[in-house]
Amino acid sequence: MTIGSKIILSTLQATALLLAVQLTLGCSDSSQARPAPANFPPQQDAEDSLLSHLNPKKLYLRSDVVLVRDGREGQVLFEKNMHTRRPIASLTKLMTAMVILDANLPGEEVITITKEDRDRLRGSGSKLSFGTKLSRRDLLEMALAASENRAAAALGRTFPGGSGAIVAAMNEKARQLGMQDTAFQDPAGLRYGNLSTAADLSTLVDAAYRYPLIRELSTVGTDFVTDLRTGWKIRFVNTNRLVRTGRWNIDLSKTGYIAEAGHCLVMRAEIADRPVIVVLLNSWGELTKYGDANRIRQWLDRADQKARETARADRESTS
Repeated sequence: MTIGSKIILSTLQATALLLAVQLTLGCSDSSQARPAPANFPPQQDAEDSLLSHLNPKKLYLRSDVVLVRDGREGQVLFEKNMHTRRPIASLTKLMTAMVILDANLPGEEVITITKEDRDRLRGSGSKLSFGTKLSRRDLLEMALAASENRAAAALGRTFPGGSGAIVAAMNEKARQLGMQDTAFQDPAGLRYGNLSTAADLSTLVDAAYRYPLIRELSTVGTDFVTDLRTGWKIRFVNTNRLVRTGRWNIDLSKTGYIAEAGHCLVMRAEIADRPVIVVLLNSWGELTKYGDANRIRQWLDRADQKARETARADRESTS
């Protein structure tokens, strides 16, 4: 054997030995020899550090049940009794609207208000006299913005299969959304058996927000509908006074009240440059829920201001 052949053989043997060692160690490719990178979350931007400046001890609210949640990231910013099950009154009408829209019923169909739509349980009044003829869309607007019980009852009565069928659809929709602590008994929210939690209601607000018509109709400040029987205009105002003031940027809104539920409010609003879901239940006193909503807004705005000041100071210290 020549010297050249011996050199080639030695080279081949060395290469084979190296491959054997690599295979034995399970790292024949050099990239496999490195440990997998840790799955670290992206670094939070300094301008978006509002969470680190929120102090729950600085927020005193009078509502019995409260949930404040970031509508974009889903973080709970503040909560009080968020898993407590309570009557929800007319907040129910958000689910009523969703199942009606899911059923693709014609919005222009004319529906007549009848004595069947009267509130026999609580005797609440109504702007809709018997015989009034409105389109289904107008009834949805009255139910969502003005919280008209006769409007909701008429929507349920004319649902395919009647009131029993719409309640079944509402409960099935809640199940599909994962609202395990929620139950519905009527489309208007008059029965105290319409129950939910703040946690489930934040899910309901998220789901309702996906319906452009619900966003539009629930945030109408003042409007009128036309009785197609007489041609008369029926004027109404939104039951949420924060919508009517124009000083809030509210994307979705619903109020509710019965004695067992107290005053209730759910909203999706832009606060501190982010979407925020607010749920307030059992606010004893008609104005309490608005006071609590304003306190929440101020609390978030102060934290946002501190976050921006901190970010500005950090940039200046490193420049």
